[in-house]
Amino acid sequence: MQNQDIIKAIDNLKGRRKYEEKKASKLGFSSLYDYFEDKALKQKKVAEEQETKIKLLNNKSRVSKDKKTGCSCC
Repeated sequence: MQNQDIIKAIDNLKGRRKYEEKKASKLGFSSLYDYFEDKALKQKKVAEEQETKIKLLNNKSRVSKDKKTGCSCC
């Protein structure tokens, strides 16, 4: 089953299609669709990693705020 978003992205390449085909073949992909599918998966993975980093930072800031409020002078 092919992803419609990837197909639309390939259709919208217009003048850059030759460039992207050349790049895909250079990287060892058998088709332009495979190249764009891999590209989409990498972008999704990066987005998920950023979300987890943000969650970790939020958790750390909450912990540090809790420690600061333990003092009676503040």
